[in-house]
Amino acid sequence: MPSTVVILGTGGTIAGTAANPADNVGYTAAQRGVAELLAAIPALQSQAIESEQVAQLDSKDMDHATWQRLAQRAAHHLARPEVCGVVVTHGTDTMEETAWFLQRVLAPGKPLVLTGAMRPATALQTDGPQNIVDAVTVAREAGACGVVVVMGGQVHAAQDVRKVHSYRIDAFSSGDAGPIARVEEGRLRRHRTWPVGSALGLARIVFEPASWPRVEIVISHAGAGGALVDALVAGGVHGLVVAATGNGSLHQALEPALRRAATAGVPVMRCTRCASGALVGHFDVVLPAAATLSPWQARIELMLSLLAGGA
Repeated sequence: MPSTVVILGTGGTIAGTAANPADNVGYTAAQRGVAELLAAIPALQSQAIESEQVAQLDSKDMDHATWQRLAQRAAHHLARPEVCGVVVTHGTDTMEETAWFLQRVLAPGKPLVLTGAMRPATALQTDGPQNIVDAVTVAREAGACGVVVVMGGQVHAAQDVRKVHSYRIDAFSSGDAGPIARVEEGRLRRHRTWPVGSALGLARIVFEPASWPRVEIVISHAGAGGALVDALVAGGVHGLVVAATGNGSLHQALEPALRRAATAGVPVMRCTRCASGALVGHFDVVLPAAATLSPWQARIELMLSLLAGGA
């Protein structure tokens, strides 16, 4: 049976430090390497664990090149017969985006688990070590698969997870779907099935990241207009996602600009800007609905489609 867990470090708050241990917000992210983080967790010392530093950045600055490298390294380790799962330590700001990107590209048959922390490594009550231990527990779970996020003792599927709070430890939610499972004293209590899906494959992202399609997000709001959309089209944008109000409604001054963009050959996907809920009853072929996808997920979906020439 595979028994090794590989932990890939990318930086984030979980690797952050502050001069004052009582300071949970005035820290600098991505200061400690993943090997250093693991060395400070006694519960992991007797386990078969390997680590690799893939990147060292604040996740607000996550970029396509890091996504490409992370997907490649995760795929490499997941293909090793002795590896039962892979954990990625990641900043929380863009964790849900990275999770969806990895799920769509890899849809792995083994668990690929993202985790992080809301407090830096130097905090008096840092949450990072327990989150890593919980993530390793999930990575070792028999039958687990797909990309999940483990934070605060909850296991969230990549397609459902959202960061819903700016500061609290319990900052992540799966909305209407609810978490897949909870980690309780080293054991999983599962509520629903593991995420599945068809992998788009690494071939979709072999191109130089600087040449990946430019897909931008615009927002419908009170007083919105079409000038930004027109400027983006004139500037050569390759695709647009609109975060619409409510159940996909668009400001009367914004919608014509989006339709002009679509007519000019710039594909547009429509999402809701609401934190939860799907778009219901939309059948507009010009401005199609992204169903349950968040605007950030829809941006990834459209970018990957354009990379394959499918949009």
